[in-house]
Amino acid sequence: MRLGMFDGEPSAQPFGNLGPRDVCTPAHQQLALQAAHQGIVLLKNSARTLPLSTLRHHTVAVIGPNSDVTVTMIGNYAGVACGYTTPLQGISRYAKTIHQAGCFGVACNGNQLIGAAEVAARQADATVLVMGLDQSIEAEFIDRAGLLLPGRQQELVSRVAKASRGPVVLVLMCGGPVDVSFAKNDPRIGAILWVGYPGQAGGAAIADVLFGRANPGGKLPMTWYPQDYVARLPMTDMRMRAGRGYPGRTYRFYKGPVVFPFGHGMSYTTFAHTLSKAPNQFSVPIATSLYAFKNTTISSNAIRVAHTNCNDAMSLGLHVDVKNTGEMAGTHTLLVFAKPPAGNWSPNKQLIGFKKVHVTAGALQSVRIDIHVCKHLSVVDKFGIRRIPMGEHSLHIGDLKHSISLQANLEGINFNNDVPSLP
Repeated sequence: MRLGMFDGEPSAQPFGNLGPRDVCTPAHQQLALQAAHQGIVLLKNSARTLPLSTLRHHTVAVIGPNSDVTVTMIGNYAGVACGYTTPLQGISRYAKTIHQAGCFGVACNGNQLIGAAEVAARQADATVLVMGLDQSIEAEFIDRAGLLLPGRQQELVSRVAKASRGPVVLVLMCGGPVDVSFAKNDPRIGAILWVGYPGQAGGAAIADVLFGRANPGGKLPMTWYPQDYVARLPMTDMRMRAGRGYPGRTYRFYKGPVVFPFGHGMSYTTFAHTLSKAPNQFSVPIATSLYAFKNTTISSNAIRVAHTNCNDAMSLGLHVDVKNTGEMAGTHTLLVFAKPPAGNWSPNKQLIGFKKVHVTAGALQSVRIDIHVCKHLSVVDKFGIRRIPMGEHSLHIGDLKHSISLQANLEGINFNNDVPSLP
């Protein structure tokens, strides 16, 4: 419909004259590279292992079943790629490479190739392991049996990390989360990158991030659970809330240990947040008759969303100053979480807004995020009714915390969180 395909002769429509010349243009290929840059998440970077240096790391061992793949990088639901830059090819633009697959595919059912990978790691100034999954492991019609790396991949990573004479970087190419607690806790593995399925320019983007031409700014869009999580709940149970031995699902309800939390993502620079302007309290008007008010407009110190005026006046402006306190320009994704007052609601915080901002080294950017009381500070009770809890709502912005007190207001009468006694 948006393309105008139902509006008559296609050639008379804005997009009706597109043809082969419009496919794989330089601008489109540059966009593919930018998308890959933005999608890379830096999960670990001990002692500033990354970025690598072309002055110190002349030779790089590139190891792993996903180190020289092409079609794997586009995942599923993809068209025909213009061309591919594999991780090996991308890294070769910055340094001399020594390549070893280490495994026969991501299934990695044997360890026959690990010895050669160890030799390569001993000869190189740095080692990059490109591991993970592909469509043979996770796909629309294939469910994963667990959260660990398949086959002997963990053995390959650990043995190569032990043999390497230079810094070791683990690159994970996969769609879903992987329990890599072993690598997170291994001091010999200095950095971990999650690149998803990065598309046709994935190898170029990975290399740009490894060598600091691009600064990673991605955030995890899901919780990375430990392997034992899948043993604690049946996949046929769709409940979100935790209780009676059930751990719950997603960052909003699950309270147990994680490998990496939702929203996690590091940078080569550092950012500081300052709250420059934010309201401390807000009166929620009740647009209803006294009868409706009597009949559960307020229940358990919460107002039904349907019984208030959810217009633009219910929007609160949050102003945050983001300063780049490091030495490198970077893109920062400001995540705003809200946690409701104590009660029978979700006990954890939930994401209510985000804004991506590019800040040069030493500079400061002011960011405004609008919080709509009805949309962002409401919760759904156990009966499926959306309500706005009265009381102290806690906002979490990076390392900042700010409270906003919501109070019910009917015809100018402020009830200060107390349900009045009505006839």
